[in-house]
Amino acid sequence: MSERAAPFYCPYCGDEDLRPSEAGHGAWECAACNRAFRLSFLGLLASGLTRGDRDDHDG
Repeated sequence: MSERAAPFYCPYCGDEDLRPSEAGHGAWECAACNRAFRLSFLGLLASGLTRGDRDDHDG
């Protein structure tokens, strides 16, 4: 089994100085902005969803 992909950028500041956190699986630390965050997979989108359907909900 292969490892999961690592994030390339911090979701808060956009910096690339990320390290795995000791907080557990999917947890990362950004040395630039001193934030910790966790990544997780939520699931697949419904198969009936189309691009036009998403645009209708943008307000």
